Amino acid sequence: MAPPAEGVGLRGDISIPADGAQAWSTLEERIIGCERCPRLRAYCTEVARVKRAAYRDWEYWGRPVPNFGDRNGRLLIVGLAPAAHGANRTGRMFTGDRSGDFLFDALYRTGFASQPESRHAGDGLALRDVMITATAHCAPPGNMPLPEEIANCSEYLVETFALMPRLQGTIALGKIGFDAAIRFYLERGWIASRRGLAFGHGALHTFDHAPFILSTYHPSQQNTFTGRLTMEMFVEIFRRAAGLLR
Repeated sequence: MAPPAEGVGLRGDISIPADGAQAWSTLEERIIGCERCPRLRAYCTEVARVKRAAYRDWEYWGRPVPNFGDRNGRLLIVGLAPAAHGANRTGRMFTGDRSGDFLFDALYRTGFASQPESRHAGDGLALRDVMITATAHCAPPGNMPLPEEIANCSEYLVETFALMPRLQGTIALGKIGFDAAIRFYLERGWIASRRGLAFGHGALHTFDHAPFILSTYHPSQQNTFTGRLTMEMFVEIFRRAAGLLR
């Protein structure tokens, strides 16, 4: 499988320079400073002002949350959006909420994370060979960004893919993450159509000249508390991904 070429523009209106750490830093700054979605910015700001009682001593992040992980990684995880009192509070993807507890435990068990917990941005957690991004970088009301808000954030997903020259696989957390990845693959020209590319837990799609896509149920409480997604099921996803990378 051929990884994406470093420094190649992915759409006609976007050209990504191959300048390593500086390019990642610039992307992070642009995400954090983004004001494209008034509804989301107002919601994140209000949540950060009011706070949850359990976190009243926290200074909430309250801004768009940048990517987190290993910029030289071969695996990209595409999630949904930050949680209002999780990443919107801590400023780090999947950090400080139950979904993150589930995700990082699985990543730790499969060798992608240095520790099983992610509590705050200064807790020493490091990811190995994997980057985490999202379809929307701001926490949305009801955990559901609008289609136009996902579209507003799509440029950051495009750039994230472009800045991972060693990329070999994408893990889509939930159908929204899966659909975002498929849209990108179509725009990039890696696939000609989405015919036969259906979302499902454990569904693996491989391509001749593009990173594989492995989809899974999102580690939300509605899936993990009901047993629809167990830790054993989730760990198996990352074990499969690790095997595919090798």
